Amino acid sequence: MLLKLKRPPAAKLDFIIVGAQKAGTTALSDLLESHPKIKMPHKDELHRIIQPARHFFDDEERFAQPEIDYAPLHRGCTRKGASILLGSCTPIYIYWRSAVERIWNYNNKIKLLVLLRNPADRAFSHWNMQRDRGLENLDFLAAVEAEKKRAQEAEPLQLRKFSYVDRGFYAEQMERVFRYFPREQVHVIKFENFRRNARETLDAVCHFLGVEPLKKLRSAETGSTQYARKMSSHERQCLVDLYRSDIDRLEKLLGWACSDWKQA
Repeated sequence: MLLKLKRPPAAKLDFIIVGAQKAGTTALSDLLESHPKIKMPHKDELHRIIQPARHFFDDEERFAQPEIDYAPLHRGCTRKGASILLGSCTPIYIYWRSAVERIWNYNNKIKLLVLLRNPADRAFSHWNMQRDRGLENLDFLAAVEAEKKRAQEAEPLQLRKFSYVDRGFYAEQMERVFRYFPREQVHVIKFENFRRNARETLDAVCHFLGVEPLKKLRSAETGSTQYARKMSSHERQCLVDLYRSDIDRLEKLLGWACSDWKQA
């Protein structure tokens, strides 16, 4: 008589890269996936239309149910050894207002990785991505101008595809993170530092996660996509003026120096 081998029970995620979009999250995820003691079970969903595991905590229909089924999130979440960490990456989570609380309810011991990029550059990169995908017909500042109306049309939900400016107001997002998670469970990375010194950044991430640094660091794309045009000085000035007070607030919150983000 043949005995059926039971599958090992699914394990909860140990960490999530929660954002921000267009701030090097994919590059960091790729580097961490190459670590022998880290497994990123949702990586194979990156190019699927339906992404039940990667877009779990921002799924409003799922969380409208009386009981939450975590099975889609735990798909592939099995450990080959006790020392293997399980991670995931969904950069909208830091922006989606209800996601952080849901993550805390799921596992209040989980660690969060956050990458933040100059919000003007992030917004322009986001707009370029949507334009390249054929989703955006408006020029950059026209799209910025239209964002408020688009957001109103999306209510009561948040705007997803065209939230170019809103996603860059990081202070409120980080304050929300710290309302639920102690700072020792949150590691915040300045994108520009990651791009300039990937080795130093990754070593700090490995230390935060409690694994040894990678011996060899393969190259990873850190947001250097070539778009059809660059941001004009006028466009940058408009965004710098828009973000200045929020950047001041973020500097106090994180103890960062972001003078480079306030230069037009």
